Amino acid sequence: QVQLVESGGGLVQAGGSLRLSCAASMGTFGSYAMGWFRQAPGKEREFVSGIRGSGSTTYYPESVKGRFTISRDNTKNTVYLQMNSLKPEDTAVYYCAAKLSNRVVTNSREYAYWGQGTQVTVSA
Repeated sequence: QVQLVESGGGLVQAGGSLRLSCAASMGTFGSYAMGWFRQAPGKEREFVSGIRGSGSTTYYPESVKGRFTISRDNTKNTVYLQMNSLKPEDTAVYYCAAKLSNRVVTNSREYAYWGQGTQVTVSA
C-alpha cells in the first residue's frame, strides 16, 4: 500500500517562503515520477511541478517557474517543494502525487497515488 504524507504548509505573507515535504512509503521510490499539484476553491487541480525518478529532470509551468523548486531524496523516500516569492494567488491545497513510470506528465489523472494535501495560504 502506497502512502504519501505532505507537511510544511501554513500561513505566510506575500513574498515569503515555504518548504513542503512529501514522505512516501513505497519501497522502490526511485521508480516513481513525482508531482506536486494544487487546488484552490472553485478551481481545477493544477500541475505545479514534477520530477523524474532519478531526480535528473524537473518540470514547471510558467506560473511558478523561477519561484518554485522541486527536489527529491531517494534515500529518504521524500520529495520537496521549495516555494519562494509567494503570491496570494498561490493560495491553495497542495498535493503530492506519484506515478509508476519515469515520465512526468501534467495530467493529474495519470497519477495513481495521492497525499491528503496541505494548506498553503499567502496573505497580501
